[in-house]
Amino acid sequence: MNETTKAENLRPGWKPGQSGNPKGRPSGSRNRVTLVALAAMEDGAEAIARKVVDLAKEGDMSAARLVIERLVPVAKERPIFLALPDTGSANGIAEAQNAILQAVAAGGLLPGEAATLAGIVEARRKAVETLELEQRITALESKK
Repeated sequence: MNETTKAENLRPGWKPGQSGNPKGRPSGSRNRVTLVALAAMEDGAEAIARKVVDLAKEGDMSAARLVIERLVPVAKERPIFLALPDTGSANGIAEAQNAILQAVAAGGLLPGEAATLAGIVEARRKAVETLELEQRITALESKK
């Protein structure tokens, strides 16, 4: 037997490199193992949850941590209360940046929070700068 005959015998009906399922797996379909695992979890989910809560009440710290993490998820962000000056002018934007820096230095803001606020102030600065440039261009064009 030559090589082509061997390849044809291994893939009856398909040529080498051709898929047996050209359309592929339907979108949204789930793996059989995943479906079985989900069904098993649904059957005992309430009993498992009760057992974990009972273990937490008895002092099992890992069960308590699990219960707390599910009841009160970790906050990714917190509200920030920082009085900033009006950012409608370049002077106000500079004052706002200074206020953010002072809040970090005083410990009222975390550096990541300050970076987020500074990004917002920077976006405002760009908007004010664009507006001022547009007004200057309009004024120059009206003089012509």
